[in-house]
This record gives sequence, C-alpha cells and structure tokens, in this order.
Amino acid sequence: MTGGASSSASRLESSTGHPAIPEQIHERALAAPAAPAIEAPDLALTRGELDGWALDVAGDLRALGVGTDSVAGVLMPRSARLAVAALGAMHAGAAYLPLDPDHPADRNALALRDARCPVLLTTPELAPRAPAGSWPTVLLSPAPPAGARGPAPPVTRTAPDNLAYVIYTSGSTGTPKGVQVTHANLANLSRWHAHAFGLTAADRVAHAASPAFDAAVWELWPALAAGASVHVPAEAARRDPERLRDWLVAERITVCFAPTAMAEVAVTLEWPAGAALRLLLTGADTLHRHPPSGLPFRLVNNYGPTECTVVATSGPVPARDVDDQRPSIGGPISNVTVQILDDELRPVPPGATGELCIGGAGVSRGYLGRPGLTAARFVPDPRGCGGRLYRTGDLAALRAGGEIDFRGRSDSQVQVRGFRVEPDEIAAVLMGHPAVLSAAVSAWDPLDHDVRLAAYVVPAPGPAPSPEALRSFLAARLPAHMVPAAFVHLPAMPLTPSGKVDRAALPAPGAAAAPPGPGFAPPRTPVEERVARLVAELLRAGRVGFDENFFLLGGHSLLGAQLITRVREAYGVELTLQGLFDNPTVEAMSAEIERLVVERLESMSDDEVERLLA
Repeated sequence: MTGGASSSASRLESSTGHPAIPEQIHERALAAPAAPAIEAPDLALTRGELDGWALDVAGDLRALGVGTDSVAGVLMPRSARLAVAALGAMHAGAAYLPLDPDHPADRNALALRDARCPVLLTTPELAPRAPAGSWPTVLLSPAPPAGARGPAPPVTRTAPDNLAYVIYTSGSTGTPKGVQVTHANLANLSRWHAHAFGLTAADRVAHAASPAFDAAVWELWPALAAGASVHVPAEAARRDPERLRDWLVAERITVCFAPTAMAEVAVTLEWPAGAALRLLLTGADTLHRHPPSGLPFRLVNNYGPTECTVVATSGPVPARDVDDQRPSIGGPISNVTVQILDDELRPVPPGATGELCIGGAGVSRGYLGRPGLTAARFVPDPRGCGGRLYRTGDLAALRAGGEIDFRGRSDSQVQVRGFRVEPDEIAAVLMGHPAVLSAAVSAWDPLDHDVRLAAYVVPAPGPAPSPEALRSFLAARLPAHMVPAAFVHLPAMPLTPSGKVDRAALPAPGAAAAPPGPGFAPPRTPVEERVARLVAELLRAGRVGFDENFFLLGGHSLLGAQLITRVREAYGVELTLQGLFDNPTVEAMSAEIERLVVERLESMSDDEVERLLA
C-alpha cells in the first residue's frame, strides 16, 4: 500500500492463470470428495456431494437453454441448497441472481423480469411463495437425488469476463438496479481473501449473511475454493450477538463475518480464551470503536460497494482502551486501486476530503440493462492507463500512514444495518399509496450510531393514513431494512429555492406532529410497566404506552435481539424474535412473557420452584 500527493493507494499482484471459482471447487471435490463442504441445520454435504449435485443442476439448466451470461434466479434461504443452486448455475456457464425469500414477492419478481431470467431455482417449501412469471421453476429436493453423479467433468468452462452473479441494489429512481459481477472479479476477491487471512482446509467459516446481501458471496466462495468448510447458523443465532458468540464457540468456527452493528456488540462480550475464532470480519457500515484488548480473535474492518465485488479495502483494527480516532477502512486489497478525487476527478492532497474512486480487478461490468447509469458511474481512469474507475459517491481522505479514513456520503444515499439504501426509492414507492400526496425519506439517528429511516408524508385530501397503514403498505413492497422506523405528517413539503426537497428543514420525528391518534395509554400491570421500561430504555423513547408497537417506535431485528436478552435477564424466559414480531406491542409482549413464565413454572418441580423463588 502506498500513499502520496495523489491521495491514491494500490496493491497489484498477478491476476492471471487461475481457474474460475466453480472449477476450483470442482478440483477440491476431485482431490478429497469425502471432505466436509457445507453444514446447515437441515443438511450437510461433502465436497463430492456439493459438486456432484451442482453438476446435475447444471445439466438440467443447460437442457432448459440456460447458458453463458444468462442469469438464473435462485430463491433460497441461507442453506446448503443455496450453495448447490448457485454453484450449479455457474457450472452451467450462467450467472446466479440471489433472491431473499423474506423480501416481498413483487420485488423479487421485478428483479427476475429485469434480469430476464430464463429459470428460477427454488425449493418445494418455497414454491408457493415464488413470484409468478414466464420463467420455468426448478425445484431442489431436500437432499441430493439418489442418482446424483459424483465428481465429473464440468458441464462448461467459464471465461474470466463471463458473469458469475448479479445482485440488485437500491436505486434512486424507485427501481432497484442489478450489478453484474464477473468470474475475474470473484476470483480476485477469493485469491486475496485466502492469502490475506491464511485460509486453509482446516478453517470452519460461518455463513450468516442474507442471500441477497453480497457479504454472502464473500462467505461462501473463497471458503469453498480454499477447501474450508462452511457452516450455517440457525436464524436466531445470526440476529443475536450473544447467541452468535455461543454458536461460534460451540461449532469451533474460525472465520466469521458480522455486519458492523453486530460486530460492535460482539467485541464487548466475554469470550472464552480457548475460542477457535481467529478472525471476526466486519463491514457494510461505519465502524466507530476499536475493540478492547484481550479478545482471542482479530477484528478486521472492510469496505466495498457491491459494484466493486464486496471488498475493496481492508485493514485490521488494533485494540485500544481509548478511542481517540475512529478506525480506518484500511487500504486496497490485491489488484485494486483507490484514488481520492475532487469533482473534476483530480487528486486531492493527503488528508483532504474527496470522492473515493475504485479501479482494478474488483470493478464489475456495470449495471444490467442500464448503459447510461453505467457510463455515469464507471468512468475512464483519469490517469490515462486505459482502466475504469467506479465513482462510489463516498467521501474519504488518505491518512498520514496510508490508511483510508471514511467520511460519509456525497449524496442522500444512507446505510441502514449494513445495506445501502436510496431514500428516493422508498419515497417513490410511498407515493403509490392513494392517501399520500407527496413524500420524502431521510436518515434519522436517534441513538448513537444507529441510523434509521424517517418518512415524511403530505396526505392527500381525506383521512390521513396511519403509521401502521403506511408501514404495512411499504412492507408488502420493500425489504424490511427499507421500511422507515418513523412516519411524520406535514402540511406541505419544505422546498429549496430550486424546488427540491429541503432535507435540512425536515423536522426530527420526535419534534414533529404525528398523525392524529389516541392519547398516551400508560401500562396497566406490573409486567407491562417493566416491559415498557425495558423498551423505553433500549430505544431512548421516553415513556412508552401499553398499546405502542416496538417496531413503529424504531425497533428492528438487532435491537429486538437486545430486547430479548433483557427479557431473559429479567424474567428467565426465552422470548424468540418471531415471538416479538408476532407480539410487537407492550401489551402483547407482556402477555407472551406471562405465558412463557407460567409454562416454565408448570414444567418445574416444587424444589426447583422454591430454589427459583429463593
């Protein structure tokens, strides 16, 4: 890594002569077919089983006309079958498009149509929820078919510039956009990862990211290509830092990625000295603190837009007892260059703020079917070397030691729980509600380093829509991380002299008038009082009524996991995250806690009850 007056950094190594990821996985299967490949709660596969099943899927796809640079949709949760389907698509010469089953079906259908997918791979359980369209559906059975072939010659060979996968990201026009990543891009990420972190066949790697989040790409393919085994935690563990820690320790996981918000909590927990975890990788949001000393693993901060193949910069985060400076995002990974430029694409001096622009082997092909947007964001390298730069829109500065300091965004794009979100996309969807005349969405930070979204609505004539109605409308059309935590009614949208929404004039949700509704309803029972207090403390929401909804107050799944921990400490019962989703009000939550307490007491002996009361 080098730094100088050009405020640029790079790390270049040879990037030729390496087979594509599916061929590397195939070679691993030939060498050791019985070695473990992936283990999930419902299914474990050896390398031979994974590759053989994927080759069978590839054959089926080729018979359906799926070929080079076509895009096969994959609608599956984190699982062994997800790896089979994605690997099968790549073995067929196609790219795969990961779709999260938790996302609304209409949004998944939009991506399938936009990518012109000739086929959708899913499971029998998910088939009833699969989006309808012109594409045929291929169902993967719960286990490898009895006749699945063992390791055999790949169905097709892939060229470096062929597509490996397509992932959709939020779009400012109201429509998501597909990022096209090639096998050369993916192979460079994998080679850097294996070399930088010393990945071997002895490693046990966690796969906890959502399938539609490109961190899942990073979890799966470098590990499988290096011969390491991949392990999938249960849903409850991936959302709760304490449960994730316990699972990592119990399963002897050595490498794990956790989104920034999870990692910042995880490093504050107590860890056994003998924990196998040696690397906790984080990224997708701004890391605000250094880890304490004494952790048995190393924390590594990473940065990279989807357009540049998951990771563009990386660096270890040293332990510090006093945080006198926010952690950097490290320096560029192998075969990637970073330049910090002004609006005219001229270098800024070291220490000065400019736009972070990325070049090299990680820069993707661009946006699927969006040549104009691709040309605007993927520009010729001003140094005249013939390469391309991706203009991230992120602001950064080069530190004296050569590391890169992340300094936020140059536009309205925000990061919410690790996902990049275009607020204008949410506003465009909100405008589709018949009771909404105009809308705007902005970032809101009521707690330290916990960015949320606030929606501002000018109602159409007639009854004003309630927050619950607006939330339900958006939840049916957008992923959960794009549904605002607060809704504010305005008589008119504040505008700048040029006619744009004046975001600086939008009131903070707590200071603005909410839609008309009933007055404050205080808790009525001791359990409701305690639960309301726990919710208020966690959300810093002041007083909380018995009829108020945890999620409409600004709660989300990670805060929900923290609330579950506090309920466990207070009552000794295990309220699940699904139980919280099903019972989001203080009243319903309290009733569920009381039910769990009674259930626990009824299962205990008299002696156990006496000891508990003592």
